[in-house]
Amino acid sequence: MIEIHNIHKAFDGKKVLDGVSGVFETGKTNLLLGASGTGKSVLLKCIVGLIKPDLGSVTFDGTYFTNNKLDIRQEIRRKIGMLFQGSALFDSMTVEQNVEFPLKMLTDMNKEERMDRVNFCLKRVGLEGANKKMPSEISGGMKKRVGIARAIAPHCTYLFCDEPNSGLDPQTAMKIDELIKEITEEYNITTIIVTHDMNSVIEIGDKIMFLYEGKKLWEGTRDEIMDTDIHELNEFIFANRLMRDAKKVEDEEREEEEERRHNGQVASQGKEKAPSEETVETRDEPQPENPDGPAATTQSGNDKV
Repeated sequence: MIEIHNIHKAFDGKKVLDGVSGVFETGKTNLLLGASGTGKSVLLKCIVGLIKPDLGSVTFDGTYFTNNKLDIRQEIRRKIGMLFQGSALFDSMTVEQNVEFPLKMLTDMNKEERMDRVNFCLKRVGLEGANKKMPSEISGGMKKRVGIARAIAPHCTYLFCDEPNSGLDPQTAMKIDELIKEITEEYNITTIIVTHDMNSVIEIGDKIMFLYEGKKLWEGTRDEIMDTDIHELNEFIFANRLMRDAKKVEDEEREEEEERRHNGQVASQGKEKAPSEETVETRDEPQPENPDGPAATTQSGNDKV
């Protein structure tokens, strides 16, 4: 779990982050959502330590990170995996060498151990057998997969993804989303994803933080985000016609469901109030007359005495 408290950051007097606080949960895909220029990537860099916040603190599983001792920060950084927006692969290295790179830098593994880990990670992201290919020989989606394999190679505890779907077609983007979510749950990683892609929000948004002009304006889940009354968030979500149409259909279905529920309750109440046919018949049925008349009843009573 990662906690941030009251993060502020400004550049040349222009405030980019204005008191952002929140909790990113382990084993879930935590999304930082917002339009371009709202401070998403800056917040991500503040969390991983690439940028020092002007004010505020970051905590990794209870360990204070911001302004802590260098050796403690380095120990935490060894547990961090990073998927960059453009994959950031080394063009002069093969796929295998790219994935091996953090293992050489951050671990004491020998060559055989490193190759076992490289092959395992490449197989996990669906690139088994692509070891000797160069980055220029693979597609954009494959580059993202190599980037994910490299990020998880050192057994990362925290995974940060900056616009992982940037430049990908919708189908490939969905597969990358699914892969990130699978890895997050499988290895119980704390994953933070910077995105402005609503498809990612709907598919994998376990927890979402919406930033607007450097502030946290809303926080919730993908099941809650479609029903907020935050004007700025709704403008962002329903910016395109497809999302507006989807919202319209959802509202119509909800109204129909509420109407069916209401009609069912009215019908149920009507049945409870209306007397049954058996009760009506019993109430209206005439009582049989005593053939012997009142005297017979009196005589019968006297006999009993």
